[in-house]
Amino acid sequence: MAASAAASWRYRGNPEAEQPAVLVQFSNGRLRRSDSVRFTVYRSRDTAHPRKKHRRILVSETERLSYVGNNFSSGVMKCNSLCRYFVGVLDKDSGQMEVYNAEIFNMQPLLSDNLIPDDTKDYQNKSYREKMDLCIEAFGTSKQKRALNSRRMNAVGNDILNTAVTKAATNIINAKGVTALTQDVAQDDVQNISIFLPPCNEDADKPEDVYKFEDILSPAEYEALQVPAAVFVNITPEEITKKMEDKSHCSFVLEELKFLPADEKSRDHKARCLWFLDTLIKFSQLKVIKKKHPMGPECPHIISRKLMKNFTSLTYNNGSVQNLISASMKAKIIAYVIALALHINNFQTDLTVLQNDMKLQESRMMDIARAMRLKVSKAKGLLGLENDQNHKLGTLSLPLPVQKSSGNQRKRKKMN
Repeated sequence: MAASAAASWRYRGNPEAEQPAVLVQFSNGRLRRSDSVRFTVYRSRDTAHPRKKHRRILVSETERLSYVGNNFSSGVMKCNSLCRYFVGVLDKDSGQMEVYNAEIFNMQPLLSDNLIPDDTKDYQNKSYREKMDLCIEAFGTSKQKRALNSRRMNAVGNDILNTAVTKAATNIINAKGVTALTQDVAQDDVQNISIFLPPCNEDADKPEDVYKFEDILSPAEYEALQVPAAVFVNITPEEITKKMEDKSHCSFVLEELKFLPADEKSRDHKARCLWFLDTLIKFSQLKVIKKKHPMGPECPHIISRKLMKNFTSLTYNNGSVQNLISASMKAKIIAYVIALALHINNFQTDLTVLQNDMKLQESRMMDIARAMRLKVSKAKGLLGLENDQNHKLGTLSLPLPVQKSSGNQRKRKKMN
């Protein structure tokens, strides 16, 4: 081209409809003769999906190996998402360059290991784990191969252990009988629940000393409740009606707010207890605790710490430690709610109202109540609270009843 001639370029977009020009690089070397390689492009059929419609697989075949590259897997070079590529075609006579969109593919060799058709069918039927094991056997490092052998030895050991456990269980069932084992399991259920109950003083002389208030709320925790509970201390009948319409608090608390004592000290004490009981019930509805202060900024720090420490269990998930309200922790919350309700209501409380607030089955509520040594009796529900439901009243009185397993006490209805 003459030195005085002006050169220019023009952007043309894609050389074909929705198909940029293809640039390739091979991971294991460079091509000596590009005319000896055959390329085939496969496009995604899902043209309606905004991302999948751009997916492409490029296959190339040489005399020795086949190569595969794509633009969507984890093996795609990171620079593809950060850069745009273009190809320019220069007409030397006119000095005009046509510029097109381009896309780069990193071609990897496809090692088929000369499988015959029957072997291919058997290979496709293998699980992902089995396929990975075959790759480790063929190409893995010494460390990977030792880990594979160790895992296989452990699998054999687990099979032997499972066989031994099954045989031992069969021997126990044959020797002891199903009925006796069922009774043992029922007794274990009561003992498991007992682990999560508040400390019980069986030698107490007064009902208030069976489950001591200090074991439910420490003096420091009780003191911290003064500020948030002030909203209950000064509540008006109109505000209670509004809260009942909004259902911003549980039914037990809303009903008890109607009967706050006139005495200032007693009124403040009951307000603090009701605020903490309402917080416990709301906390029990959570599953995984993801926030540092799950009950909001108005909840005192010492109360938030108590909830996280005493009523959650730690679990490991997706590489991080989380606080979880498991079934056993929920049973513990139920027990502490019952104990606090007993202190609020002079050691006799409507268990059905608490059961409805905590969204529990009656059998679960009764199991925990009996484990806490309460006497359960039928009672009419409070006004406005599902009067058609048979309410159960829990009473803590001395002497405490003998603890019995609840699992073998339930009678089955006869089928006609």
